[in-house]
Amino acid sequence: MLTLHLLQSSLVFINTQLLQAVLRDPQWAGKLTEEDRRALSPLFWAHANPYGRFRLDMEIRLDLTAA
Repeated sequence: MLTLHLLQSSLVFINTQLLQAVLRDPQWAGKLTEEDRRALSPLFWAHANPYGRFRLDMEIRLDLTAA
């Protein structure tokens, strides 16, 4: 159970970092309304497969600055 909590917390952290990276882009700043911003949430998880095979490579990091 604690592993699932760790996985969920990690996903929220990564999703938050990705959302922040997108919102720093000036192109998106002009497109999003206040209503759009209110609807943003780091709690999405459709891109994750919690029951599949995970490949963990501690030698590389996610490039969160890629545009």
